[in-house]
Amino acid sequence: MSALSCSLHRVSLQGHEILRDIALELPAGRWTAVVGPNGAGKSTLLRALCGLIPFEGQVLLDARPLHDWPTKQRARALAWLGQNESGGEDLTAFDVVMLGRLPHQAWLAAPSSADHAAVQAAMQQTQSWDWRERRLGTLSGGERQRVLLARALAVQAPLLMMDEPLAHLDPPHQADWLAIVRTLVAAGRTVVSVLHELNVALQADELVVMAAGRVVHQGSPEDESTRDALQQVFEQRLRLLKVEGQWLALPQA
Repeated sequence: MSALSCSLHRVSLQGHEILRDIALELPAGRWTAVVGPNGAGKSTLLRALCGLIPFEGQVLLDARPLHDWPTKQRARALAWLGQNESGGEDLTAFDVVMLGRLPHQAWLAAPSSADHAAVQAAMQQTQSWDWRERRLGTLSGGERQRVLLARALAVQAPLLMMDEPLAHLDPPHQADWLAIVRTLVAAGRTVVSVLHELNVALQADELVVMAAGRVVHQGSPEDESTRDALQQVFEQRLRLLKVEGQWLALPQA
């Protein structure tokens, strides 16, 4: 079963064609990582799939056209974490994360006890609860990223889309992010992430390999054809090795 599928004929930004002829089905209850070289169109693809930019074609969320979803209902079904997002520099970290609960709240209603519980759980999950009273603008890049991740988690959406979620995170917190993803998937949620960190991406259930605005391949990292596609888009400059049951990507000398 697909959580999200698309048939995109063309996606253009400022008059430049970025994506063309993309057909995808992203499986429900699994983690899909989108990978490829710089300029492949990975972030543009994710933004189009979320309906954040115009596209020619169709995107189906839960087998229903994306644009047929009422805004609030769609915001409860699909949570988004983008690159370099602002969250209100003068807001406290707690209030930033509470923004993730807006799709669950009536207009101008005060946050409920369920909203407060969801925010606390998300901040504890990302280890950002201790600075909940600090303003977002005072946080380091890594601290800020963990708060914005908590905002996305607080939505409690069945589908979580993340563009470069590991930006500014040191290796231990990257490992924490990976643990969060595995917990979400184990609970039946769907995660789609754009990643530059190939060694993390190779731990996903599925890879979508992109180059030059097109999808070159989709499949499991365990499939030889998937690894061949990675080698192709990175111009044979990778060595893919399996170490203790895990595939690793190393630069080819």
